[in-house]
Amino acid sequence: MPSSLPPGLPIVPNGGDGGDGSDGGHDAAPFPMSEADFEAAVSDALDRIPPDLAKTMSNVAIFIEDDYTPQPGEDPDTVLLGLYEGVPLTERDSWWDAGSLPDRITIFRRPILDICATREDVIEEVTVTVVHEIAHHFGISDARLHELGWG
Repeated sequence: MPSSLPPGLPIVPNGGDGGDGSDGGHDAAPFPMSEADFEAAVSDALDRIPPDLAKTMSNVAIFIEDDYTPQPGEDPDTVLLGLYEGVPLTERDSWWDAGSLPDRITIFRRPILDICATREDVIEEVTVTVVHEIAHHFGISDARLHELGWG
C-alpha cells in the first residue's frame, strides 16, 4: 500500500477474483510485464498523488483486472484502460456516507500492455490512467480531462 494514501485505498490485483489467465481474444502480443510489476506501476502512480490531494479521497478502492468485459448493450469491442464506478465527491450529499459502498477504480492490465512498446510506456500509461480515474472521483469530466491532456 502506498504510504501517502489514507487507509481504505487497497490495490487488489485481478479484482480479487483470481483471474482466469485467458488472453481475452487480443491478436497482438502485449508488452511482457508480470502482474507484480504492473501492480508496482499502479502503486507508484498512486504514490505520485500529492499527499494533500490523497487525503481528500474518500471511500475508494483501487483494483487491477486483466480486461474490461463490456456490459449488456455496450459495443462488444469496447476497450477500456481504466474505469471509475461510484459517486464523485462533487455529487455526494450529507446522507451519502450512511452505508455507501466504496467507489471503485479499476485499472485494466491487458489493454494497457497491448498499446505499450516499452516499460517506460507502461509506466506513463498507467500514470495517466490512474490520474484520469481519480479525477473522475473528484467530479472532473472526460471532456475536461481531455482539455487538460489527461484523456
